[in-house]
Amino acid sequence: MNIKAIGLIEVSGSVAAIDALDIMCKAANVTLITWEKKLGGRLVTVVITGDVSDVTAAVNAANASCIVKPAASAVIPNPHEETKRILAISASNHNIE
Repeated sequence: MNIKAIGLIEVSGSVAAIDALDIMCKAANVTLITWEKKLGGRLVTVVITGDVSDVTAAVNAANASCIVKPAASAVIPNPHEETKRILAISASNHNIE
């Protein structure tokens, strides 16, 4: 997996997560890596990848426009190999290629 940067958005609920992903994909050239549901789906984390500038623009757009204010967000440029490994495991669990 060739990852230059990752962006994470954590929101309350699946509808807001889909909205955040749509906003991010429309705002910049980013790709979904994986998603995770926690607390019975009350919190959903969406993880994207792309160039640092694209990921930053995408995360900023989702923070500004998502139907639910994100609980947390982050941009990680040049993620560590262990971070990439755990994301690959998550993606394979969700059949995301």
